[in-house]
Amino acid sequence: MAENILVRMTIKEIITHLPYQEPFLFVDELHEVSEKGVKGSYTFKEDAYFYKGHFKHNPITPGVILTETMAKIGVVCLGIYLLKEHIEASGFPKIALTSNTVDFYLPVYPNERVTVVSEKEYFRFNKLKCKVQLYNEKEELMCRGTIAGVIMF
Repeated sequence: MAENILVRMTIKEIITHLPYQEPFLFVDELHEVSEKGVKGSYTFKEDAYFYKGHFKHNPITPGVILTETMAKIGVVCLGIYLLKEHIEASGFPKIALTSNTVDFYLPVYPNERVTVVSEKEYFRFNKLKCKVQLYNEKEELMCRGTIAGVIMF
């Protein structure tokens, strides 16, 4: 088992294998990755396309974008880490969200940096389910939930 961990992808390699690009990337950096979970961050840029119409004169990050951020950092990045050998052989994985339940507590505004903390609940048959939390820079819980997805090759 220890040998397997040593051959895992580096944080930089995980990000390069994400099948996304701007304006739909939502991953700036990963801080920690292990068999048990992942921690990463993203800053919501003031000029992001979704702020133009999501609350006139008071832009707030849409819940669907927060969910997407938690899924990309908390599930997809962890899945890439766990499936290194398959991803190196096949290139970019195909990702499908299978379920999510998210509760929202505080709004996220333009230029806010958030941190996603994810804990693996289970991983089998390429399906990964995680408990995911999103915090602001003050370490206040903004939202949390359970997100699952499947990675195909």
